[in-house]
Amino acid sequence: MYHLTIHSHFAAAHNLINYQGECENLHGHNWKVEVTVQTQVLDEAGLGIDFKILKTRVNEVLDELDHVYVNELEYFKNRSPSSENMARYIFERVEALLKGTDVTVERVNVWESENACAAYTRG
Repeated sequence: MYHLTIHSHFAAAHNLINYQGECENLHGHNWKVEVTVQTQVLDEAGLGIDFKILKTRVNEVLDELDHVYVNELEYFKNRSPSSENMARYIFERVEALLKGTDVTVERVNVWESENACAAYTRG
């Protein structure tokens, strides 16, 4: 099995729902995102997927989140935009964009600070 990982980032504002503390107030983060995909198949060039293609797909999703108030997005209308839920959102959106390829999303890590990360995997 081959595993490929790319890093990207976006900036966005949110406030947590059903949370008591400072994070229930509107605030923002410069989020770092790591997306790992897996495949058993390599193409003629020896690639599971071109990193350029993977970055393009991931950035399509992150562009939806960049410089927005995340709570207003349809996906987050009834769910708290926690790092955990952000990781799942990115996972599912990237997964949909890679449908029909030989790679599957394995893991998405979302860092809301240098010291705090949440991950989502299927399973």
